[in-house]
Amino acid sequence: MALGLTASAARAAPWCSVPLPVDAARLSAMVSRLEPALDSTPQPLNHVHVEGSLPNDHGLHDASVQAERQLPLMRDAALAGRAGAGDAYYELAQRYLLAWAGTYRPDINPIDETVFDALVDTYAIVKSRLTADQRSRVEAWLRDWANGYLTDMKRQQASGARKTNYINNWQSHRVKLVTMIAAALEDDALFADARAQFFRQLDDNILPSGEVFDFGQRDALHYVVYDLEPLVQAALAARSRGENWFTRKADTGASLESAVMWLVPYADGTKTHEEFVHSSVPFDAERAAAGMKAFSGQFDPKHAATLFWLASEFNPSLRPLAERLEVRPPSFIPLCGQ
Repeated sequence: MALGLTASAARAAPWCSVPLPVDAARLSAMVSRLEPALDSTPQPLNHVHVEGSLPNDHGLHDASVQAERQLPLMRDAALAGRAGAGDAYYELAQRYLLAWAGTYRPDINPIDETVFDALVDTYAIVKSRLTADQRSRVEAWLRDWANGYLTDMKRQQASGARKTNYINNWQSHRVKLVTMIAAALEDDALFADARAQFFRQLDDNILPSGEVFDFGQRDALHYVVYDLEPLVQAALAARSRGENWFTRKADTGASLESAVMWLVPYADGTKTHEEFVHSSVPFDAERAAAGMKAFSGQFDPKHAATLFWLASEFNPSLRPLAERLEVRPPSFIPLCGQ
């Protein structure tokens, strides 16, 4: 297949930085994986649920995991199309995007829905190719979804209560989804709300030292990573609008950069940590007993590879560490440009 790559074709979602020549080998491998799906039929669900459940606990968990595999597939197809692989890949992405947008009904659970970041990426890449009616319907669906999260967050914050899951990683995933949707829609009002929630989360979640709330709650670096990844993704979306949320400090003096740097000694092997020993969440012990990986034993630094690849978009000095953890970055980074 002649891919016909150009520098402009390398640019993917709007939160990508200045494009570089496309990694042709990665694109070729992606195209090979996607080819069997070119004529596939989307199988969206109107509801997904994995939060608080174990594999084989109930049918919806396993069905959700299976269905959610369609989300990175649509993003990869959109990226392949944008990188010059041909209209068939754009069409594959659009088919899956429209099927999910016409079926899925958000339940405002950020742990269940964090994986939909791939769908937002897909929309950001293919929106100019949608018909006016298709774009209007998808935009209304995404806007309602983001506003559902904002209403939920503002209601809880107005109550004066500080529920744990409005401070910990749950809130980071809420902020990510709202920020990505706001950037993809180029909605100024929605983005302003997202910005306020992002910096409130830095105040609530990150100590001036860089330690995050989740580390004290879960006694696990696994959850430090799970807390920081969505915030870096939100910062990448904000960068597309000319704002640097990575180094900017919150009122407490905390910054996203300081939190990422706090993790560096554990990621480079200078320090080690036995995971979940003093977790205050009983479900962590249940997952360890069920034999789920990463819920017992020492923290595996490779678990932080994607986080450091993302963070290296802001701080290139982190790239050698990212490469040590995982030689190749997630597929969307080399096809996006760095």
